[in-house]
Amino acid sequence: MADLSQEDWVAQLEKDENSFILDVRTEEEIEEGRIAHSSNIDIYLGQGFLDELEKLDKSKNYYVYCRSGNRSGQACAIMNSVGIENAYNLTGGFMNWEGEVAE
Repeated sequence: MADLSQEDWVAQLEKDENSFILDVRTEEEIEEGRIAHSSNIDIYLGQGFLDELEKLDKSKNYYVYCRSGNRSGQACAIMNSVGIENAYNLTGGFMNWEGEVAE
């Protein structure tokens, strides 16, 4: 797992042809907007979160975010523990996001 600043996260993501953007926030939080082209798996699903992680392609590079960067950091650690080696946490999360936002 790596904690990346928004600048590093975006720069690395733009060069990565094997990327997957993962939003681990709740549905209520997503209603405030989300980073474009992201998919959601709510970390608060507990076992459901683990079940969904098992369905993911372990060869991809995952760019993970939440509201502040705390839950996404936990999510990256969990992802590493189930065999997903490349998980990058967005430090500061969505509340500090300055890039494109999707509805």
